[in-house]
Amino acid sequence: MEVTQTQAQGLRREFKVVLPAAEVAQRIDGQLAELKAKAQIRGFRPGKVPISHLKRIYGRSIMADAVQEAVNEANQKIVEENELRLAGSPKVAFENDNKDLETMFEAQSDLVFTVALEVLPKIEAPNLDDIEIERSVAEVSSSDVDQIIARLAETNRSYAPKEADAAAEAGDKATVNFSGTIDGEAFDGGSGQDVDVVLGSGSFIPGFEAQIAGMKAGERRTVAVTFPSDYSVAKLARKAALFDVTLSALAAPGRIAIDDELAAGLGFEDLAKLKERIRANIEREYLGASRAKWKRDLLDALDKRFFFEVPESMVAQEFEAVWQQVSAERNETGRSYEEDQTTEEKERDECHKIAERRVRLGLLLAQIGESANIKVTDDEVAQAVAQRVRTFPGDAKVAWDFYRKNPRALAEVRAPLFEEKVVDYIISKVKLTNKTVSKDELLSLHASEDKETNEGSGLEAVNG
Repeated sequence: MEVTQTQAQGLRREFKVVLPAAEVAQRIDGQLAELKAKAQIRGFRPGKVPISHLKRIYGRSIMADAVQEAVNEANQKIVEENELRLAGSPKVAFENDNKDLETMFEAQSDLVFTVALEVLPKIEAPNLDDIEIERSVAEVSSSDVDQIIARLAETNRSYAPKEADAAAEAGDKATVNFSGTIDGEAFDGGSGQDVDVVLGSGSFIPGFEAQIAGMKAGERRTVAVTFPSDYSVAKLARKAALFDVTLSALAAPGRIAIDDELAAGLGFEDLAKLKERIRANIEREYLGASRAKWKRDLLDALDKRFFFEVPESMVAQEFEAVWQQVSAERNETGRSYEEDQTTEEKERDECHKIAERRVRLGLLLAQIGESANIKVTDDEVAQAVAQRVRTFPGDAKVAWDFYRKNPRALAEVRAPLFEEKVVDYIISKVKLTNKTVSKDELLSLHASEDKETNEGSGLEAVNG
């Protein structure tokens, strides 16, 4: 087998492979001899089937096996002799047509094909010491804890039935039956029976609760509202609707009690223990928001500092994932390109830039992790899988089997674990300063990060 490199441009490599006719014949004869020894064909004794008969029956299959074997050997030879790290599967193209394959089978011509591939870029372990990152932190105040407890107390507030002729007012719990229409047509989710709504809570469509005020038990009223532009069901956003509402029961709010009894009702020993748990939960939320912000800043810093060519095949694959997500979001919201003052071409170009960034950062993080000998243990993967399985109540066994039998699914679990370990390692090496901010500022920063998650790293693409 002769292998000759014919192209080396950027990360692209191309090789020409020639398997001489004599070697093709040797491979085919070997397979025919093996097949003759075990073939059982009616009319022939075992081991006595003529080679010509075997060729006529199994010729195409034997030729296909011989070709595939040659391709596999060539790929292995190319990778090992050139010490290549592939970015994806090689692409093989044959110079022979079907007629030539027939002549090869008769050992009259060479097998010739090209192997095109992309290699991973060589990335030097970067110097991280001079990267500066500011970490936003917020302290948990007593008022933060008190606000959560007040909401819990409000949620667990008791209500007492009001007198029959009493009118609904702010704070009352109204039990209503309703059916809604848009342009005279009923719609999914537009009706309900014995639904409780606390007037003034803002839990219903804007304007709905205000129009119930003043109603008495047994009274019927038409309520006109318009769904907000950011309504969760995109097809209802900005739609005007009419609801036929009947108030079936009315209850007045009881006193809010923030005490040990409230804590006991929520499963805690006393109010102090409840406050401890709430504080811990808030601290965890603040840490998560802070991490999301400084991680994005860190990735931005790495993206600006380290530039290298990335494999086009990996970018193309990542682009498809990003584009599918962006397209799905656009379809869900129902917004047009004109409304967002853009075009499909511009949006595709932006998605391509995001994909290229994700692949580059993924390769960089992978290199840093490899240089630092960072590993994700099987136990850590198993724990992460267990967390995912718990989100499928009733189908736990099916979920477990899916991950156990699907290496790609396990790789998708392992990749974010590895990424977080690498990020923690990098942040331990950079110049890190803390900046104390308010709760509102921290959470608003976190919200802005959520809107830009597509621009993170791409370790899933690298490991996929």
